[in-house]
Amino acid sequence: MQDTPRQGLGPRLPPVDKWTLLLCSFILAAAWGQMNFTGDQVLRILAKDEKQLSLLRDLEVLKPQKVDFWRGPARPSLPVDLRVPFSELGDIKAYLESHGLAYSIMIKNVQVLLDEEREAMAKARRLERSTSSFSYSSYHTLEEIYSWIDNFVTEHSDVVSKIHIGNSFENRSILVLKFSTGGSQRPAIWIDTGIHSREWITHATGIWTAKKIVSEYGKDGILTNILKAMDIFIELVTNPDGFAFTHSMNRLWRKNKSSRPGAFCIGVDLNRNWKSGFGGNGSNSNPCSETYRGPSPQSEPEVAAIVDFITGHGNFKALISIHSYSQMLMYPYGHSMEPISNQKELYSLARDAVKALYKVHGIKYIFGSISTTLYVASGVTVDWAYDNGIKYAFTFELRDTGRYGFLLPATQIIPTAQETWVAMRTIMEHTLNHPY
Repeated sequence: MQDTPRQGLGPRLPPVDKWTLLLCSFILAAAWGQMNFTGDQVLRILAKDEKQLSLLRDLEVLKPQKVDFWRGPARPSLPVDLRVPFSELGDIKAYLESHGLAYSIMIKNVQVLLDEEREAMAKARRLERSTSSFSYSSYHTLEEIYSWIDNFVTEHSDVVSKIHIGNSFENRSILVLKFSTGGSQRPAIWIDTGIHSREWITHATGIWTAKKIVSEYGKDGILTNILKAMDIFIELVTNPDGFAFTHSMNRLWRKNKSSRPGAFCIGVDLNRNWKSGFGGNGSNSNPCSETYRGPSPQSEPEVAAIVDFITGHGNFKALISIHSYSQMLMYPYGHSMEPISNQKELYSLARDAVKALYKVHGIKYIFGSISTTLYVASGVTVDWAYDNGIKYAFTFELRDTGRYGFLLPATQIIPTAQETWVAMRTIMEHTLNHPY
């Protein structure tokens, strides 16, 4: 009797060992010109007390540019997520174990998620080209987003316009979408996404939100009332240089791309570069740090452009700055533990927004001031907004809580955007109904 043929499988291949896979990944990455994260792991550490948190903070000094905190050491009740390069895994795990720091592996191989993400983007791009459409459930490059903006503004010119508010360090356009039903200098709401370039879910959520506004105007009573009295401004790519770099070279890049004579490392954390509390705790003076604040407040063109635009406008009533990840909704202050004057109002509003968000897909958010909910962070967007008279200043940390971290699968874009929308609408409605 003949063997039954193994249709379509061809000859049986020998098992591939992990070193061969590593080599193949490096070759592929080199071909794409991208940084490779094969074998890198994200570890989750639960610190028992301040002493253990201090040991974790020491890692940034002991291993400069070798460890990447996805969720930094904040307080014992919050987990710390740490990406460790493959070459450093042995040393870091030994350090944790020797100090009694318990850890678990959240992501076993970062490159696997990156490969899946890239494959999903390529598949979506092929589908978009064949159907001449834009997929709101996919991630996109800077060029694709800017092209979408132009088409979007053309299609909805009765409600949307594009404003150029400045240029980035590498001279890319900084664009803002304005949603308005007429009038000038009306009370306004500001929304920004992507100030940290690796937080791709934020850009995607912003794009979906823009589409939601034009499709729901005239149908959704709350939104319609808001747009009859107020304008909404959305900055989709707040850090265009960094975002372009996450696609071309380093998917996990956080800062902008500015460089200065004599500085070995490039980039400033744009969410530490604002004037309020500049240079305080939770920011860093070392240019190689992920939280490097820059040489002076508003030294970065990406921050200065927003400051000039918002202050020049003079009538913004709410500001919402969108980040990922951790599932949190927070308000000022970041630089101080002191409660703000309308703390009770913002606490109540955050609670209502989080309740509305939960009803959409059952996702739980925690809420409170930045310094008491997350950690002390100085020079942040919402502190500046609040100190400059914008009473309703909030920051979101979107999905998830660490299973994927910054590499949230595109299948979660629309659910994330849907739930974030109702929370934002809650804040916008309150702003409309409580003029000041």
